[in-house]
Amino acid sequence: MITVSVPYPAVADALGDVGPDARVIVWDPNVDDADPAELDAITIVCVPHFKGGHKLYARVAQCPNVALIQIASAGYEHAAPYIPAGVGLANARGVHDTRTAEFAITLALASQRRMVEIVNAQQRGEWLPFKVDPSLADRKALVVGYGSIGAAIGSRLRAMEVDVEGVATRARTADDGTTVHAIADVISVLPTAELVFLVTPHNDATHHLVNEEFLAAMPDNALLVNVGRGGCVDTDALVAALETGRIRAALDVTDPEPLPEGHPLWNAPNVIIAPHVAGNTELTNRRYTDMVRAQVDALRAGAEPVNLVMTGSTTY
Repeated sequence: MITVSVPYPAVADALGDVGPDARVIVWDPNVDDADPAELDAITIVCVPHFKGGHKLYARVAQCPNVALIQIASAGYEHAAPYIPAGVGLANARGVHDTRTAEFAITLALASQRRMVEIVNAQQRGEWLPFKVDPSLADRKALVVGYGSIGAAIGSRLRAMEVDVEGVATRARTADDGTTVHAIADVISVLPTAELVFLVTPHNDATHHLVNEEFLAAMPDNALLVNVGRGGCVDTDALVAALETGRIRAALDVTDPEPLPEGHPLWNAPNVIIAPHVAGNTELTNRRYTDMVRAQVDALRAGAEPVNLVMTGSTTY
């Protein structure tokens, strides 16, 4: 019998029947230990969104037969150090693509079409004078981090008549036909990119990827949209670039995060800051529950889990 633990009753209800040889129980390892009667039975643990750390994963490690931990985010760097030895970790790649892509486009449109200025003027009861704003159509966009979310952004941009290219670890032609440049060549392709979307995870290779050199290579009035991770951007370098008025930014993530009161980024010109909400998805969402069912099917068939990103090595 496959036993899947989910953190909330609503998730269990949304997941529903997972087959005659599987069952769903409710357990939030962020809150308490598993029911002793279930310790040996639990095989897949779905952990809550935005939770983690040593205490949570130490509780999971108490379950001797757990085969897989399913996190609710695409990024997994926060969980990787804590995964118990021999236990697989699966991320939620694909679950958040649509929502993150929608929000990335929202940020870009809001910046291009002066929506913050327009809303602020409305609140003052002021009719702004006529001004021609740049559209998205006929611009060139560079999507840095051309994975599943990057491709979702790219498809939406192309529907809005944007010329799209990507950047990833290696140069290739993506499945959707997009030209993807190697990250080693990013500085050389930035000068023609009027819109730069950042969708990379944060790791040693991407830490402060957007630095003074990167920002200097962007053309005048270019827009940086970050829906990846705040640590991929050197915040001091970004603030300095924004202060010149030469580039613009629309950020769903920052470093530090949350952005503290009084931080100079709050008052930098030409920036929109959102509180890391681009990919927020409830665990009752169909895309999430479909993925959990796929994990049950994979375990049932003896196949590799969906979105397996690593096997843990931490001993508790």
